[in-house]
Amino acid sequence: MSQDSAKLQKYSKLVDFLAEVLGKNHEVVLHDLTNLENSIIAIRNNHISGRQVGGPATNLVLNVVKNKNLQELDFVTNYTGQSKNSDKLQSSTFFIRNDLNNIIGMLCINSDLSAYHQLIDSVKQITEHKIKASLDIDQMKIMENLSSSIEDLTTSSIDAILSTKAVKPGRMTQEEKIDIVYELNKKGVFLLKGAVNEVARILKVSEATLYRYLQKVKEKD
Repeated sequence: MSQDSAKLQKYSKLVDFLAEVLGKNHEVVLHDLTNLENSIIAIRNNHISGRQVGGPATNLVLNVVKNKNLQELDFVTNYTGQSKNSDKLQSSTFFIRNDLNNIIGMLCINSDLSAYHQLIDSVKQITEHKIKASLDIDQMKIMENLSSSIEDLTTSSIDAILSTKAVKPGRMTQEEKIDIVYELNKKGVFLLKGAVNEVARILKVSEATLYRYLQKVKEKD
């Protein structure tokens, strides 16, 4: 066994180690560049490519042998590989050099990420559904006020409406106040006991006046 071959054999243990760490979706291969016809000297999780020990070099191996630019690199990562079943793989390769700095071997990892892609697609479908539901709710202009009392709930409901008005309640016309009562009635505020008194106070009208406003609002509907 040559010195280069002996050096490459030491990486066989690393093939086993990486395969155990990364799991069955990651094929780990050790290539010998001095024997292109029987380039594969160790392989794990080979169900991904269907290759065996003694298998030939790949086009990348041949490219490395011929391409001086590639020979200047220490490794290449995250390029696209393709299995015999035309499955796309994510591949990375580390170049092994001898004492003369010549590349004599390649340690390759070919990752089958199809399971992750399926998971991503599933999450995407769920997310898109959630986003659509959120948009539908937003279009309904729903907002929940987590009030601790009827007074707070009534006040927050009125404040939400008053914030869209340019005039304060004390300077509003009767029609403007009736419009506010209409909106509050539409929101169900007057279903609450005590709401009439609170709304009358904020709009600066008597309860009797507010009841008249409510009657007009109900006649509108």
